[in-house]
Amino acid sequence: MTNRVRIPTDLGLLGLRFGPDGIAEVRWPGDPEAALWPRWTGEGPPWVREAVEALMRHLRSGREDLSRVPVDLSGLPPFTRAVLAEVRRIPPGETRSYGEVAAALGRPGAPRAVGQALARNPLPLLVPCHRVLSRRGRLTGFSAPGGLALKRRLLDLEGAPAGP
Repeated sequence: MTNRVRIPTDLGLLGLRFGPDGIAEVRWPGDPEAALWPRWTGEGPPWVREAVEALMRHLRSGREDLSRVPVDLSGLPPFTRAVLAEVRRIPPGETRSYGEVAAALGRPGAPRAVGQALARNPLPLLVPCHRVLSRRGRLTGFSAPGGLALKRRLLDLEGAPAGP
């Protein structure tokens, strides 16, 4: 069983798709498909309510650790799953470079592959790809609506360092 809902946040209505194993997709406000999903009514399993509340708190404070929210990465290629799992370990207020993520995976020559995996991240915010920067600390590679301005906004909310 898969459920789809829109939840109110400080960014706007985020779309969430979840099943029994966790949240499988987060859609940004304004996504045309997610705009058709029903609004969150607070019903559902307790873990979903906790996840929704954690997301809303994070978008208000920038301090909520979302790494404990259950996510469903099944169906993704193994390297992509590994990248997303590693990026989930980056705490609010900290950043890593694409190269640091690749090195942590034992693939130091694969920063571009890390970037490509993050470009297809189905779980923004829960997999905080906005915390991954260029090796010089510059904002790069953010395909969400609002692009790099949104990436900076999210990093500023968390008090994370980010270069020009």
